[in-house]
Amino acid sequence: MPTHTSSTPTLSARTGLLQVSLAGVLWGTGGLAVQIIRDVLPMSVVVISAWRMVIAALVLVAALALTRQVAGVRTLLRTRPAYAVLVGTATAAYQVLYFVAVVNVGVTVATVVSLGLAPVLLTVGEAVRDRRRPDTAHLVVLGVALTGLLLVSGTAHTGDGGPHPALGLLAAVGSGTAYALTTALGRPLAQVTSPLALTTTTTTVGALALLPLAAVSALGGSPVVTTDPVAAGTLLYLGVMTMALAYGLLYAGLRTTPGSAAVIATLLEPVTAAVVAAVVLDERIGVLGAIGTALILLAVAGLGRKPVVPPG
Repeated sequence: MPTHTSSTPTLSARTGLLQVSLAGVLWGTGGLAVQIIRDVLPMSVVVISAWRMVIAALVLVAALALTRQVAGVRTLLRTRPAYAVLVGTATAAYQVLYFVAVVNVGVTVATVVSLGLAPVLLTVGEAVRDRRRPDTAHLVVLGVALTGLLLVSGTAHTGDGGPHPALGLLAAVGSGTAYALTTALGRPLAQVTSPLALTTTTTTVGALALLPLAAVSALGGSPVVTTDPVAAGTLLYLGVMTMALAYGLLYAGLRTTPGSAAVIATLLEPVTAAVVAAVVLDERIGVLGAIGTALILLAVAGLGRKPVVPPG
């Protein structure tokens, strides 16, 4: 039936956008999880990030074996090894540089720069690749989303600064660039590899990249292991939910969602973080924060109203 056939790409694109949005929501709970761990013991964010990726890698490898998709990993590493290594390394770099930015320049600037830079870079990159300017509707959605990000981040963490703003800003720019690179390079891989095989490969690469940094952090005095059930359980949550599941959703969604649209959808991360802080920590979002939240939700809704399915 013609009607059913013509609606299939739109339905698929909306499903992809929903998957990416859910990934953003899961990432938004990560900040609270890190805070819970650091309230229990002074584990460095580098060690936490390493545990997050190692746990995720172990869970994903087990899932890969159970579903008999190991061949997908072998194919990916044989056909596009450089891409797989770059995406995995960029994923690890994004996380570590973001935490470095938070410590040195504060949460507000780190969030706005790292999350705001990625959609801008990808929009420009897609325009250069396609040799045409972005359509007006996309630019409007991008502007609304970035305005919302600025309001949410600025009001949720008022007065939260850092001791080394120049270093922090540089780290935030690096984080945003790594995030854009992860999405841009991950999308072609998502077209030819199953989400589970791709997530397992890139997460394992990222974990291996973070282990030396975690060792250096441990030499600096950071705890590496814990027997505290709260900290251990929270590390497990970070690995399974905010890494393994979230990145699986991201790569599944990237099959039908353009990179620039995907990173706009993942701006649900700071929205979720603000809502979780308001509910769990009794932090007030404020009027401007509420407006920013509404703007980001409006932007994501705008992406879903007329999704674009790129060729290929």
